[in-house]
Amino acid sequence: MTTVKFTATLVIQVTALTVEGPVEGDAMAGLDLSGRRALLTGGAQGLGQGMAAALAAAGAQVVIGDVQIEAGEAAADALGEGHGFVALDVTDEGSWENAVVATTQMLGGLDVLVNNAGIEITSLVVDVDPADVQRQLAVNVLGTTLGVKHGLRTMRPDGIAGTGGTIINVASVAATIAFPGIAVYSATKSAVDRLTRVAAMESGKLGYGVRVNCIYPGLVPTAMGAGLANDVAELGLFASPEEAVAGVVELTPAGRLGEVEDMADAVVFLASDAARFITGAGLPVDGGMGM
Repeated sequence: MTTVKFTATLVIQVTALTVEGPVEGDAMAGLDLSGRRALLTGGAQGLGQGMAAALAAAGAQVVIGDVQIEAGEAAADALGEGHGFVALDVTDEGSWENAVVATTQMLGGLDVLVNNAGIEITSLVVDVDPADVQRQLAVNVLGTTLGVKHGLRTMRPDGIAGTGGTIINVASVAATIAFPGIAVYSATKSAVDRLTRVAAMESGKLGYGVRVNCIYPGLVPTAMGAGLANDVAELGLFASPEEAVAGVVELTPAGRLGEVEDMADAVVFLASDAARFITGAGLPVDGGMGM
């Protein structure tokens, strides 16, 4: 096969501009979320709880949506005054309709939606249980899809919020690597990636004014992360949970597991004006594991 290289020269005429005073959307202030109203799913624990705290710390008002009512209310209370909780089953259309209306009324609008809720059930492909497949599809794919649907409907110009905004979906490094024991989970998170990009294109084409992006978190030692390490060891894929963790670290150029703050900071960035020209993107927050 012959490789042909093409070289093109692009000439751009630049006109000098003089700008006096601060530029709107200056990156120095881009991570200030003051005045933003956010709904975050799966915020009762783990990554979601950390993301909610980071959004609040950046100045946003946050409503946590979760099926775990007691834990969700406690997580919302921990954020302080001006934040709230709404019961939300992400797999249920009516629950989403109620949640976006309640959030918009509670906060006076909606600018940020984080689709974080998700589940992982470990299994070898040869032992997959159809019921477990359906559960992961329901929460990870249907739940995120309904979130994007109602986020766009709420934030677009004719929606009940109507001022545009941003949607951030939580995929996983599992969408970009072949890690044993999580085939179905990996498939669902790959679906989240594709959903994100198509939704971003539709939002742009139809003038919704809503940016749609996703992040790919690496392994974080939350309850879900610890559970995965135990599960793959029980399946005989690693000699012990410790060896499973060591295997992940070995695959990660950064040389460590992820931390909740790593993922939370990425969400704050994508929700901010610093990311104002970013849409349809997947941001790896995995220490290089998925490169």
